[in-house]
Amino acid sequence: MVVIVFGLPGSGKSYFASRLASMIGAEYINSDRLRKEMFKVRTYSDQEKEAVYNEMLAKMKEAVNQNRKVVLDATFHTDHSRKPFVQEMERKGGIYFIEVQAKENTVRERLKKERPYSEADYEVYKFISQRWEPLKDSHLLLESTDENIDNMLQRAADYLK
Repeated sequence: MVVIVFGLPGSGKSYFASRLASMIGAEYINSDRLRKEMFKVRTYSDQEKEAVYNEMLAKMKEAVNQNRKVVLDATFHTDHSRKPFVQEMERKGGIYFIEVQAKENTVRERLKKERPYSEADYEVYKFISQRWEPLKDSHLLLESTDENIDNMLQRAADYLK
């Protein structure tokens, strides 16, 4: 099983995705953590982003080939970033997509706090939101608040059945 959790910075996707992975017994792959492992100095260039997504794709392929569940966590904000994952899984059972959103004032407050792996701030949020390409395929859409993680996980469990 492959689950892609995607959304804008500060949406709560990583908080949710890590707990979802634990709940379903899946490997958890976070783009921010991977970027920090891959690049001592991070520039967020297009080439760097491409390298991170390519590494996520390689890790997904490895997990699938070993029949392991995997939850991938990244913005996946363009069709271009999602397409290789979809193509890889077309004949292997497909992908479950879960989009996490949050109200802008919630995002703004979350992005003021230091997070262990993400370096995104409110300016990055605005930048990516202006370039957002909505996923047209069927997927689960969850709204994250600071109090609804249990409800989000239950809805995801129902969706993944």
